[in-house]
Amino acid sequence: MTDMLIPVILSGGSGTRLWPISRRNLPKQFLSLAGTETLFQQTVVRAAKLPDTDAPVVVASDDHRFLAAEQLQELQIKGANILLEPVARNTAPAIAVGALQAIVRDPEALILVLPADHLIGDEASFADAVAKARPLALDGWLVTFGIRPDHAETGFGYIHRGKAIDDATFEVDQFVEKPRLDVAERYLASGEYDWNSGMFLFRANRYLEELRLHAPAMLEAARASFEKANADLDFTRLDATAFAAAPADSIDYAVMEKTSRAAVVPVGCDWSDIGSWDALWSAADKDANGNRLEGDVIALDTKGTLVRSHDRHLVATIGLEDVVVVTTPDATLVARRDASQDVKRIVDELKTAGRTEHDLHRVVRRPWGSYDSLEQGDRFQVKRIVVKPGAALSLQMHHHRAEHWIVVKGVAEVTCDDKVFLLAENQSTYLPLGSRHRLRNPGKVPVELIEVQSGSYLGEDDIVRFDDVYGRA
Repeated sequence: MTDMLIPVILSGGSGTRLWPISRRNLPKQFLSLAGTETLFQQTVVRAAKLPDTDAPVVVASDDHRFLAAEQLQELQIKGANILLEPVARNTAPAIAVGALQAIVRDPEALILVLPADHLIGDEASFADAVAKARPLALDGWLVTFGIRPDHAETGFGYIHRGKAIDDATFEVDQFVEKPRLDVAERYLASGEYDWNSGMFLFRANRYLEELRLHAPAMLEAARASFEKANADLDFTRLDATAFAAAPADSIDYAVMEKTSRAAVVPVGCDWSDIGSWDALWSAADKDANGNRLEGDVIALDTKGTLVRSHDRHLVATIGLEDVVVVTTPDATLVARRDASQDVKRIVDELKTAGRTEHDLHRVVRRPWGSYDSLEQGDRFQVKRIVVKPGAALSLQMHHHRAEHWIVVKGVAEVTCDDKVFLLAENQSTYLPLGSRHRLRNPGKVPVELIEVQSGSYLGEDDIVRFDDVYGRA
């Protein structure tokens, strides 16, 4: 399998600047923000279209393992590896374990490193850039892709092009941090700078060689975490102690700024990192008034505005200009478009206050399906639970609450202590406090039920698992 191209998809980000849609348990890369497929799925499909490309290596947070697996399954991608990061350590260690996995498949593998949350409108230009970079990578260069800037941007790092290698590629002279506006304008006017896209192409073994030279402790920790990894269902769970010992650093700082073999391929491919609501508005199709309206929206005398409404919730605007309005079942954001880079400050405020809206959506996805907290009060909570065909919750028990289950769609199999029985639509059952119980969907359509919890404590941590097909017991 000589010179096979293996995409390494980095999908560990949290996307806090797209709150309240993007949250820790469901970050932006796993959302459909531009098109029907998620950003993660678009990245996988884009890479799969390139010539001589093998299945991807996905480096994901442990919290997102089932999201990544389910979305790959929806694309019918076979042979992918999903490596689970026990802790976040930035891009350099993540790429290191991805390179180690690629070498298992092919010692001479080329790896195409792609963040999972980027949008590329001109895929033909992107594919052409990868084709131009490939000979350089085969020759031992570490190639990055510089996005040709069309305006002075202060939210991106820049790459200063150096000596030409050929008519399409250049040595990297310097990586530059996010500049002030006047500096960014000077970069744009010079025509010598590109935006730093965070996409790379190189041989897996060459990257590890450079890491050995410039960050040996990081390589040692990444290698130890990979060699001590455990298989868990369809995942590779990196050793937590070893991976946590890796210094947290980006590939730019750890390798690209230090190597003498860094090259850049400039490309104009209608690229966006979707790093803010303003960036999403810029990348989206808009109406004659410059508005991007999604969901149930009425916009009067409104211009240059992004409005996104959630299911069955009408949003009406009058006299707005250059504003972002985003609603979810439990939170609403209203901001000037030019202030949308500051949304992270809201997330920080929520964390400081000990709230959960930065962390969890009201609808929480689980490997077996999802639940929606419809109502909560003193000593009670009402949830809508959906269980996928063939899926099952863990065999579990609660110390502080009892539950009532009412099936509204499908047929559920219920275990309650030593009894196992079926519940059809409009049937219900009571699960006493302390009982060992399980819910399973034996059918071919989703099961939907209403759960009413009652008790002195209703937190999600009041669960004792005895058996679980997803390894959570």
